[in-house]
Amino acid sequence: MSALPAAGGAASAASGGATAPYDSADRALQRDADALRDAGVTGVSVRLDTSHGSLTARSGVGDLDSGRPVPENGHLRLGSITKTFVATVVLQLVDEKRLTLDQTVEEILPGVVSGAGNDGRAITVRDLLRHTSGLHDYTGDVFPEQNAETYFANRWRGYRPAQLVAMAMRHAPDFTPGTDWAYSNTNYVLAGMIIEKVTGRAWEQQVQSRILRPLKLRHTRAPGVSPLLPRPYAANYQQFAPGGPFIDTTIPYRPFDDGADGSMTGTARDLNRFLSALSRGKLLKPATLAAMRTTVPVPDGHGHPAGTGDGLGLFSTPLSCGGGYLGHGGSGFGYVMRGAATVDGRRTLTVAAHSRPADPDAAARQEDAMRTLIDNALCRGE
Repeated sequence: MSALPAAGGAASAASGGATAPYDSADRALQRDADALRDAGVTGVSVRLDTSHGSLTARSGVGDLDSGRPVPENGHLRLGSITKTFVATVVLQLVDEKRLTLDQTVEEILPGVVSGAGNDGRAITVRDLLRHTSGLHDYTGDVFPEQNAETYFANRWRGYRPAQLVAMAMRHAPDFTPGTDWAYSNTNYVLAGMIIEKVTGRAWEQQVQSRILRPLKLRHTRAPGVSPLLPRPYAANYQQFAPGGPFIDTTIPYRPFDDGADGSMTGTARDLNRFLSALSRGKLLKPATLAAMRTTVPVPDGHGHPAGTGDGLGLFSTPLSCGGGYLGHGGSGFGYVMRGAATVDGRRTLTVAAHSRPADPDAAARQEDAMRTLIDNALCRGE
């Protein structure tokens, strides 16, 4: 399954009383989706929601074997966009005065963060949510060999959150807490554990009752150990070695796809609705939302555009037209996701690329094409 789809984008759709300028936006969105496909992505799906209505664009194919099109509003693996949902629940608990951002991990989870120089007394909830804890990322321990054999051998293996944290505790901290920034999935495994400790209920249940149900996000879920996406969906393909075949990796890699750091699935419609509600202050009190949006700089060399800052479960990324957008990315074997919203929540965008190459130059071209798509979509006037 190494062949990439032939050129030719799927039709895009508009709703909400499109005007001529909106037709132009429709064509521009399709053009940028096609550019991402032309950079080597097997299948692309995009949804843009604005005050005028919704636009979708699809390009490539949803399955390399059959050549079927990418479905409109198909189900997606959200990956690390899960972190934004989890951070929102933590901040709702702050609003309820059930915890504070300056509480230490040791106060809430005694003895969990210790060993090899790790000290939960020095790491706050805020450090976890904005990746300034210095804690080692456990994901390298559960995927030690970067090849297809490791994926197939271990993709069904599950770990409890405490086991994943214990793996990370075998490693010395990457830096002293609060002095630097480095993305670590371990932080959000701990955030999920904190939610359960404070509320007595699993983080998945809290996301369901506090966010999904009130916002009527009926197609978003935290599937836990279930490996299957609901239909319809586009297959995801991972290339494990440059020049090698594209392997169907639609079934997730359970060692790091089960938890609060990246297990949720959903649709672009649901994700845009969530990001709009969050940006408009419908889920958090003003002071807490302001804290969520308060960022620390993301250093160069971490794969983010220059000027990106990390808040509490949200990144702030500059736009070429001025200002910036809020959002989060998600990725796993065979897919790359972006969820983005203007600060006022009036424009929300979800982009999904349904394959990942092994060649770093190809990956860089695809990342550039995705960034261009996001910038064009969010910078276009109403």
